[in-house]
Amino acid sequence: MSLTATDAKQVAHVLSEAMPYLQRFRGKTVVIKYGGNAMVDADLKRGFARDVVMMKLVGVNPVIVHGGGPQIASLLKRLGKESEFIQGMRVTDAETMDVVEMVLGGLVNKEIVNLLNRHGGSAVGLTGKDGDLIRATKLHVKPHDPGLDASEIIDLGHVGKVESIDTSVVDMLVHGNFIPVIAPIGVGADGLSYNINADLVAGKIAEVLQAEKLILLTNIEGLQDKEGNLLTGLSTSRVDELIADGTIHGGMLPKIGSALDAVKSGVNTAHIIDGRVPHAVLVELFTDEGIGTLIRRN
Repeated sequence: MSLTATDAKQVAHVLSEAMPYLQRFRGKTVVIKYGGNAMVDADLKRGFARDVVMMKLVGVNPVIVHGGGPQIASLLKRLGKESEFIQGMRVTDAETMDVVEMVLGGLVNKEIVNLLNRHGGSAVGLTGKDGDLIRATKLHVKPHDPGLDASEIIDLGHVGKVESIDTSVVDMLVHGNFIPVIAPIGVGADGLSYNINADLVAGKIAEVLQAEKLILLTNIEGLQDKEGNLLTGLSTSRVDELIADGTIHGGMLPKIGSALDAVKSGVNTAHIIDGRVPHAVLVELFTDEGIGTLIRRN
């Protein structure tokens, strides 16, 4: 069936609008944190896979970092083990860490790899252990409750933070025309595995790769002000102000902090976008308006 004149005009407009972005981002690296509804809704999963493969075909180099919290919780529940969280972070003893590695490094990672490959890509799955990609140290947190001793250190077990990133294996894959898919598991100097927040890993990898963009998929429209209005086109100094006045708080802090650090460290722009929107990544990359919240250098 042929297009109507109106449809053809719309298609031509979309292609024309995308052209300068296709030229600008050719050969550039874009790090995408994949999570939320985009990882569980079947249509969104297929759309994400097609979009990432298309990016690679037009010369952009996507690097995927994924989460998997709901999948970890589901398997723990089936095993009769309750999930415990402190300050939004999963308490991860040795047994739980085994499950985390099984789910993130195995089940979820290989599902994403398979999805990308089925849609015409050449994806390769990694954890931070592969090629010594992510060196981690144990994360120590202090209690937020004012009734507790502020000097006390809460032990979250095998929860870590990024100590260093060695992107040699990622560089090799990107230049070999593969799409790296990374599970946020690091290894410490003690040889132990550590579960690390995927947003933080994505930000650090974007920093070391000096990526053109860091894109964080979420289940919300983007960063909002206190009246619920979407904020975008933010400078790093403006983001600092929003953190200081309490506009950015709670669960958004690690995500915004990751984006902020990446931009301050040389990544051109960071984007916090709604993964519930079909083809959100392509819309953000290749249209004038984009979606969600953009953070740029001052």
